[in-house]
Amino acid sequence: QSQLVEAGGGLVQPGGSLRLSCVDLGETLTYTTMAWFRQAPGKEREGVACITPTGRGTNYVDIVQGRFTISRDNTKNTVYLQMNNLKPEDTGVYYCATIPASFACGDYSHTGFWGQGTQVTVSS
Repeated sequence: QSQLVEAGGGLVQPGGSLRLSCVDLGETLTYTTMAWFRQAPGKEREGVACITPTGRGTNYVDIVQGRFTISRDNTKNTVYLQMNNLKPEDTGVYYCATIPASFACGDYSHTGFWGQGTQVTVSS
């Protein structure tokens, strides 16, 4: 089964950038829609972006549209989240997750396996 491991979080100033990665150590991601979620302190976890298995389809929630880019390298079994122009409200724990095959990219209400998360803190 999937074993997702995120990396790349850290402390960054407002306006800065971070690149998160998510590798599956247990299964191939080649045929799997993948998504990034985040959970801010005191808030519910929310979907941020997703990408179809081929990478040709993506979806972003409005609050990150134009600032975040999701991508994948199936040869490395890895999904990325490039985050630019970060804002304090982007602070939270970021998770990657698999999306079951019967659900569309952008349907963040159905998930499969999760990683352990990586902390992103945007602060001056």
